[in-house]
Amino acid sequence: MLEELRKAVYEANLELPRRGLVTYTWGNVSGIDRSKGLMVIKPSGAEYSALRPEDLVVLDMNGNSVEGALHPSSDAKTHLELYRAFPEIGGVVHTHSVHAVAWAQAGRDIPCYGTTHADYFYGPVPCARSLTGAEVEEDYEKNTGTVIVETFRARDIDPVHVPGVICRSHGPFAWGKDAAQAVYH
Repeated sequence: MLEELRKAVYEANLELPRRGLVTYTWGNVSGIDRSKGLMVIKPSGAEYSALRPEDLVVLDMNGNSVEGALHPSSDAKTHLELYRAFPEIGGVVHTHSVHAVAWAQAGRDIPCYGTTHADYFYGPVPCARSLTGAEVEEDYEKNTGTVIVETFRARDIDPVHVPGVICRSHGPFAWGKDAAQAVYH
């Protein structure tokens, strides 16, 4: 099922360690087939060096596993919230890249300091607020997505023009028209 999307998401996931964007297994890429209402995502804790396209997990838009023997990434609920809120996107990535995490730990937006940033992000990369204790306890992963969406709506930011965010005390999420563009962003 979804062989082409699986291959694309698999290739995008392999870019994460190649580009130095992850430590250990702490990162994931997903892609969506909107016509089928299905998302493909890296399995939780999977080593990149051992990952195969058939290891990726297919979920419906309610987070139910449709295909795949492994558990989906723990961030799957965050990805689903972003797909629901931002119909223009086709791929999402989450990493713990060192520089983005430093800004997230500081709780500050990443200002536009140069032309490369301005080529892909039309304004600062926003830093979403911390989740409340109740939000963490209720459903940390889902509420991470909810807080990202809240940030974009409250600041009236177009997710196509600013294709990413850093989550306070956590790390970055980025997106694009597909999985490859999400990693690129």
